[in-house]
Amino acid sequence: MADQPTPEATTEKTPPAEAVSQKPSSGGVFSRRRLLGTAGATGLALGAAGGAAGYAAAPAADKAAPLTSLGADAVMFHGKHQPGITTALQARGHLVAFDLAAGAGRKEAAALLRRWSTTAQRLMAGEAAAQDDTDVARDAGPSSLTVTFGFGNSFFARTGLEKQRPVALDPLPDFSSDHLDKTRSNGDLWVQIGADDALVAFHALRTLQKDAGSAARVRWQMNGFNRSPGATAQPMTARNLMGQIDGTRNPKPSESDFDRRIFVPAAGEPAWMANGSYAVVRRIRMLLDDWEKLSVKAQEDVVGRRKSTGAPLTGGTETTAMNLDKTDADGNLVVPLNAHARITRPDQNGGAAMLRRPFSFHDGFDTDGVPDAGLLFVCWQADPLRGFVPVQRKLDRGDALSTFIRHEASGLFAVPGGAAEGEYVGQRLLEG
Repeated sequence: MADQPTPEATTEKTPPAEAVSQKPSSGGVFSRRRLLGTAGATGLALGAAGGAAGYAAAPAADKAAPLTSLGADAVMFHGKHQPGITTALQARGHLVAFDLAAGAGRKEAAALLRRWSTTAQRLMAGEAAAQDDTDVARDAGPSSLTVTFGFGNSFFARTGLEKQRPVALDPLPDFSSDHLDKTRSNGDLWVQIGADDALVAFHALRTLQKDAGSAARVRWQMNGFNRSPGATAQPMTARNLMGQIDGTRNPKPSESDFDRRIFVPAAGEPAWMANGSYAVVRRIRMLLDDWEKLSVKAQEDVVGRRKSTGAPLTGGTETTAMNLDKTDADGNLVVPLNAHARITRPDQNGGAAMLRRPFSFHDGFDTDGVPDAGLLFVCWQADPLRGFVPVQRKLDRGDALSTFIRHEASGLFAVPGGAAEGEYVGQRLLEG
C-alpha cells in the first residue's frame, strides 16, 4: 500500500472523455430499479401502503427519463493500450487467474484469446455474449465495463514461447512481509474485470469463465469493490478500508513522463509488449481489529497523513508536497521516519513509480469474528524491477504500516498493448 495512490484516472470521477462514449443500454428494457427512480423523481411515495398507487401513477416506461447516465458509460476495447489501466476506478472488480489445461498449448491459447477478445469487445459495448448469454446484465448498459488480459511467467513454457518471455517477468523476490498462499498466486493467464454495476461485472466474469471451455481452468479468483461514482458531492480520491485516503501521489496521465514510467515503449523489448505494461497483483489483508484500536493521531503517524483530508502531517492540502525535514517544538520529525508516506515517496526511492489501481475486498469473518478484508493491490509500471520491487524492499525494512497488514497472495503479469481493430489481445505474441 504505497503512497502513490490514484491518478486522475483512479479518483472517483467519470472516466476521461476520450475513453468513454455515451450509448443507450441494450434492449430498451426498464428495470424495477429504474422504475422506482422515475417514481421517486415525480415525488411519489412507494412505501408498503402506497406502492400500488405509485406504480400506477408512474409515467409509461417508454417515456420515462433515465435514472442516471452511469450505465450508459462505455470504454473502448480497441486502442493503443488495453482498457482498465488508466480507466477511472470502478465500483466493482473481479481478478481471476487461469492455468492452461493439460495438453493445451500455443494453438489453444491463441483460440482462447481470440474468443475472450471478441467477448470483451461485445460486453464492453453493452451487447450480449455471442452465444448462450445468461441475461444477467440484460437490463443494464455497459456501465464502464473493462476487461484486461495478461500473461504470467509460466504461460511461456506452457506454449513453447520461452524465448519471447520478457526479462521483466522474472519472478518477484521474496519479501519478509510475505505470507503467500501459492494456490492463490501467479497463474498462466490473468484477467482483470471492472464495472460500475455488480451484475455487469459478474456477467463478464461468468461469460469469460465459460469461454475458457476445455482450454483453461480457474486457478484463483478474487472479488473487489470501491466507492460508487457519484457517492461524493465532488470527485475525491478513494478511501481504503482503514479509512485512509488512498491514491494521492499516483502518476497522472497528464504528466509528461507518464507513458515512459507506466508503459513499455513502442520500440521496447520484446516487440510484442509494445505499449503494454506490467501488473503486480497482491492480496493484502488489513488487520482491522488492531488498526481500529489505535487513536486517530496514532493512525496518522503510521501513515504520515491526516485521516480526514489526506494532507501531509506537515500541513497544507492533500496535494501539498510533504516537508520531510520539518520538526515539532521538541525537535522530533513531524512525519516519522517509518511513516508509510515517507518511505514510499518516489523521490525517496530513486524515482520508482507505479500506477496503483486497487480494489478493496471483504470475504467474510473467521470463527472469532475477525474480518477477512483488505486491499486487492494492483499496480502498473513499465518495469516492475524499477517500479514495485525497490519500493517493496524498502517497505520491508521498516514501514510502520507493516504491523497492520499481511501480504497473502501475489502475482506478476505481462499485459500487452491494446488490440487494433480486427486483432485479438496477444496476437502479436501468439502469431508472431
